[in-house]
Amino acid sequence: MASEVDSFNDPNTLFGRLRSACAEEWDGYCHHEFVRRLGDGTLPRESFRHYLEQDYLFLIHFSRAWALAVYKADTLADMRAAASTLDALLNYEMGLHVQYCAGWGLTVEEMERQSEARANMAYTRYVLERGLAGDVLDLHVALAPCVIGYAVIGKNLAGDPRTRFEGNPYRDWIEMYAGEEFQNVARGAVRQLDRLAASRLGPGRFESLARTFRQATSLEIGFWDMGLHLQV
Repeated sequence: MASEVDSFNDPNTLFGRLRSACAEEWDGYCHHEFVRRLGDGTLPRESFRHYLEQDYLFLIHFSRAWALAVYKADTLADMRAAASTLDALLNYEMGLHVQYCAGWGLTVEEMERQSEARANMAYTRYVLERGLAGDVLDLHVALAPCVIGYAVIGKNLAGDPRTRFEGNPYRDWIEMYAGEEFQNVARGAVRQLDRLAASRLGPGRFESLARTFRQATSLEIGFWDMGLHLQV
């Protein structure tokens, strides 16, 4: 059995199988130019500010998706797990995001006045659509590239010798997602996918889940493109 440390690389988990089935998209997401330039500190500040503004709006819809996960769950344990994540997003993570954005000169009022970029709308509405049209496993698979992907990206950047920490304006961002707290959240998401799959992954269903995972990962790439190129 894989240890907690290497759970993101375990090919026997549902996440591992999905990642392998969508290897090209996953690589493009985790090693995007936006990510590389976060690591070496060369990402233009205006690109990062645009990303932060849109990420605030994204988190609002992300919270809606976790509220849907409560509704879609058919066991009390799964309802509680989704409700716990929703509570953390609304009452903790959003506050941390606002505090972090303040360090970049962004206020809540300013971010709430922003219009959603097309890439943001496409991604968030896709996740919600998959949750509405499918079951709770479809929804969690659509959420996985964000929840697990940011942990993988943070861990990759933290361990990459090309990453610059001294004087890097994005050091806090890297350390947040590489930190043990977020890593544990993502490991929990890997385990939750397997728990849901144990009763729902019937014959022929994997291909449908892989399509969902591939599309959500592609939309994550679009989110990086949006930030890098200041797309609206």
